[in-house]
Amino acid sequence: MGQVVHTLPEGQPVRGVTSLDNEIFLLRDKERDQVEVYDVITYRLQRCLTVPNARGFVDMTSCEHYHCLYIGNGIDECVHRLDVDGATTTRWAIHDNPYSLSVNSSHNVVVTLTEACKIKEFSSHGDLLRELTLPDDVISPWHTIQSRSGQFVVGHSKFCAEVHRVCVISADDRRIVHSHGGQWRPGSGQYYMPCHLAVDDSERIFVADNGNRRVMLLSPALDDVRQVVSSDQLKWACDRLSFDAHRRRLYVADNEFTDKPIGGRVVVFSV
Repeated sequence: MGQVVHTLPEGQPVRGVTSLDNEIFLLRDKERDQVEVYDVITYRLQRCLTVPNARGFVDMTSCEHYHCLYIGNGIDECVHRLDVDGATTTRWAIHDNPYSLSVNSSHNVVVTLTEACKIKEFSSHGDLLRELTLPDDVISPWHTIQSRSGQFVVGHSKFCAEVHRVCVISADDRRIVHSHGGQWRPGSGQYYMPCHLAVDDSERIFVADNGNRRVMLLSPALDDVRQVVSSDQLKWACDRLSFDAHRRRLYVADNEFTDKPIGGRVVVFSV
């Protein structure tokens, strides 16, 4: 089981969390100073960054290669690129409603489109590189990461559907290679809303099991490995993850929900 190292302050709902160099970046729902920047050692607030004229944040990720942040915007259907010093911001249109973001080994941005059941891959400057329609039995994809081999790992489920699982999709996006989960159950081999993923340097996969209020760790082939965060270690429910491979730290967004998020924090785990 992962050990709690620190808890960042409670406040507005957390829409994304990531780390880069010696800093942790936390994205909240507010009109300005949306990105809070914390020191990765002391966990002290260093500064805040503002994404201008922005609303409807859905997720955030970072790119070590380009040294920038990417922020998904569901209302304006776009991705914001923000330099980590906050000096430069650009954005590009997605022409679909995004739910989550990740960066692959080619340093491109992978955008998951829940309603369209698609994945779009963009360059760092917003050029659309490809658009993939997921297999028919991947219902409501929430988050996608891409392995170094090119396969996509997708967490998907739907409130009214019985299937809640994590799948490995072939690189040509035509078939499911492996899957883990199925009908909703509280047991270790099942999920209820596997809504966000993170990957470590061995390509093991952390799964935010939102409805069961825990984080599971799977092998690259999606064998059940172990539970790394339990409901006892969270105050509310996990729905965003980020993993710092250099420091072996897992950042978990712990949000309070009614019919929508009303508050949140980030819990830091050593795993």
